[in-house]
Amino acid sequence: MRPVILRRGLVALFAAAVSFGAIVQAQAAETLRIGYQKYGTLVLLKAKGSLEKRLAAQGVQVQWTEFPGGPQLLEGLNVGSIDFGVTGETPPVFAQAAGADLLYVAYEPPAPTSEAILVPKDSAISSVAQLKGKKVVLNKGSNVHYLLVRALEDAGLKYSDIQTVFLPPADARAAFERGSVDAWVIWDPYQAAAEKQLQARTLRDGSGIVDNHQFYLATKPYAQQHPEVIKALVEEVRAVGEWSQANPDEVTQQVAPLLGLPADITLTSVKRQGYGAHFLTPEVVAAQQKIADSFHQLKLIPKPLSIKDVIWTPPAAVAKAP
Repeated sequence: MRPVILRRGLVALFAAAVSFGAIVQAQAAETLRIGYQKYGTLVLLKAKGSLEKRLAAQGVQVQWTEFPGGPQLLEGLNVGSIDFGVTGETPPVFAQAAGADLLYVAYEPPAPTSEAILVPKDSAISSVAQLKGKKVVLNKGSNVHYLLVRALEDAGLKYSDIQTVFLPPADARAAFERGSVDAWVIWDPYQAAAEKQLQARTLRDGSGIVDNHQFYLATKPYAQQHPEVIKALVEEVRAVGEWSQANPDEVTQQVAPLLGLPADITLTSVKRQGYGAHFLTPEVVAAQQKIADSFHQLKLIPKPLSIKDVIWTPPAAVAKAP
């Protein structure tokens, strides 16, 4: 009798484990975990609350987590602490090279003036060419990393001609203020804050050399398993973005308290953003491939990448979204 009882016990235990696993999976599916940064349309979407209202009808809750930069956000995506987030052009390249299971979902129009190479107001440096041998601080693998590469190329310098110092934005600003670095490559709103508060000078922004697209990314499992949630999310991002573009002053009133920045700094940042999320086009994929190829040639990533292999293809019903 004991073997029979034991078998029954094991079957019951296994059934309980399966049931518990199903409950955990169901709970995970009912929460959309979004990573965002201190800029961009997701900040506005979070403040508006429209996504929560829309997804509540599908039984989905929304959880928001702030990150200091794109590389940190994509690390969160890679380890499974978030399902969806937004970064600049470069972080997805580094994340894909590191084996992250991600998919590009959508992109924002170019915003080349919302990132720049800054120098202190009293610096003798007046051109990118004069950065040769100088210390330049930036967040490694962030959108501005590619701006730096392209700006140096355009000035006839090699990437190895400068000394890179890798720090997240807050620490980079401190180093910039102390004078322990010669230039800072940074994005809005940190860029606008440095221009207004420190009278930092723009040595070169992205105009003419980079697009500075913002990309919306999701984990591959989440995008494939929840296409309707992704569809709703992209539509809400697009709607908020189009409204924001038409109402910069109202956006500033909403966002300035969230960022903890004065209205004038926030307004500058708001006006330099790109708005209106769309599913990726072949042209945008090609531009992103160029970035990946550049970093591989510089040996900043260890292997060649194929961007088209990590583009989310929405189901037919989702693709019909405007």
